[in-house]
Amino acid sequence: MAFRKPVATDGPAISGLITACPPLDPNSAYCNLLQCTDFADSCIVAERGGEVVGWVSGYRPPSGPENFFVWQVAVSSAARGQRLGGRMIEALLARPHQAGITHLTTTITQDNRASWGLFEGLARRWNVPLEKAARFERKAHFAGAHATEWQARIGPLPTLAHI
Repeated sequence: MAFRKPVATDGPAISGLITACPPLDPNSAYCNLLQCTDFADSCIVAERGGEVVGWVSGYRPPSGPENFFVWQVAVSSAARGQRLGGRMIEALLARPHQAGITHLTTTITQDNRASWGLFEGLARRWNVPLEKAARFERKAHFAGAHATEWQARIGPLPTLAHI
């Protein structure tokens, strides 16, 4: 398994992987291309045998650059059960571009057990707390069309040597 920064030509494979990983919200092909180019420093691809089998997209919010927000984690069915999501996140956080990050954040719907398992597992592995609070509510933010998104915040993160 090789981890690397995405490039623009990964866009179609990443779009296909996200579509194959419900309940992830599919992004537009254009959004995925922007992530592969403008946000490549905060995204990662896992590749095996020339095939994209894992993807993590994220960014450092301008209003809180000490945080790393994980936007999406997608792992193909052929690569599950290998702790790939966690390994990709750890590889992202180890990049020099991510120096100064103290917390990992994301949003997850209540029923997404795979994502809760990933982030709860990272908090246990790193021996740090995970805080949970509603961030985007079903009625107020989604007009009832999408489940409440709960923010998971992990940290303060251990030094990279311990990840």
